[in-house]
Amino acid sequence: MKKALIVGGGIGGTAMAMALQRAGIESRIFEAYDRPAEYTGLFLNVASNGLDALRAIDVEVVERADGFPMPRMVMWSGTGKRLGEVANGMPLPDGTVSVCVRRGALQKALREQALDRGIGIEYGKRLETYEVTADGVVVAKFTDGTDAAGDILIGADGIRSRTRQILDANSAKPRFTGLVGVGGYSRADLAPTTDTQHFIFGKRAFFGYLVRESGETYWFANLHRSDEPIRKELAAIPTAQWQRQLRDLFADDLPVINEIITNSVGDIGAHLVYDIPTSPVWHRGPAVLIGDAVHATSPSAGQGASMAVEDAVILARCLRDAPDINAAFTAYEQLRRPRVERVVAYSKTLSNSKSAGPVARVFRDLVMPIALKLFAGQKSHAWMYTHHIDWNEKVAMHVA
Repeated sequence: MKKALIVGGGIGGTAMAMALQRAGIESRIFEAYDRPAEYTGLFLNVASNGLDALRAIDVEVVERADGFPMPRMVMWSGTGKRLGEVANGMPLPDGTVSVCVRRGALQKALREQALDRGIGIEYGKRLETYEVTADGVVVAKFTDGTDAAGDILIGADGIRSRTRQILDANSAKPRFTGLVGVGGYSRADLAPTTDTQHFIFGKRAFFGYLVRESGETYWFANLHRSDEPIRKELAAIPTAQWQRQLRDLFADDLPVINEIITNSVGDIGAHLVYDIPTSPVWHRGPAVLIGDAVHATSPSAGQGASMAVEDAVILARCLRDAPDINAAFTAYEQLRRPRVERVVAYSKTLSNSKSAGPVARVFRDLVMPIALKLFAGQKSHAWMYTHHIDWNEKVAMHVA
């Protein structure tokens, strides 16, 4: 194999290119945006298992993306009762823990490291279709009239993946989880929440926040919607209106919530929360999918970025060690499908817990302190956080 075409220049796409390079495979990234998307999205969690996967390909993001260490998550009821604490990941051998980063800063850190390694990125390249020639070459055709040829095509183009639509006309559609995510940044006069993010199960909505040493607060809210709103509807809501709505929603909850919302700076962003529980087809011919393009997870488990990075590293190892492309893709799916589908299901369970009626709230507040101690310790989450990838280990092929 000589060359891979990567559709999508986000977190998964840039990690994929660097993993392939380490495996001795040339690649080029084709990004639909016409310029680097450094300000897309708000912030996200990069769990310890994701940081460990990046280390397998010698990529560093904690310092370069100004990551905020966040190994602890403290749960509260809307009335101020402390429900318990959950570990956010498990420390790596050198003490590195999960971090919260601005999405734009993370994408910039990954992009710069890819460019430093000589990996090419082309912008304004929105995939229209791809074709496979008689001799097995895959040709990607873009909406600007240009094309590119390679040995394989990797779809890292997110939950609305055009690659997935072409690869499988009957592919899974994103599932609305019943949540609307709203968030932003604030300058409320609050003490730093060192190493900790706080989560509050409010009477009518769910709220999370952390305060950096600089005094800047990162915050988000999850609002339950039984119907699926139109994305344009959310985009049309101005920041001042969001502030009014959110203050009303959290009026009966801990006062710190409305203090944060009132002192928000900049725009408040909103998005619909989707996932893809399972995809029947991960690859076909010379095309394969990674990350949200094939197994999008809701943000509740904080694993979206980490799953994409793990995909990239595992797929590169499979391509390095397999006798042919089909064997590599098959091994990749066999190694990844059980894990990612378990993560998606776990995250959906967490999402479902964020909204509850009056009776369920009372039951939750009584039971959660006990449940967190029994079922949310480091041992119970070890399957998710201790997933170490040994780059030098040869991938075992179990192709039927």
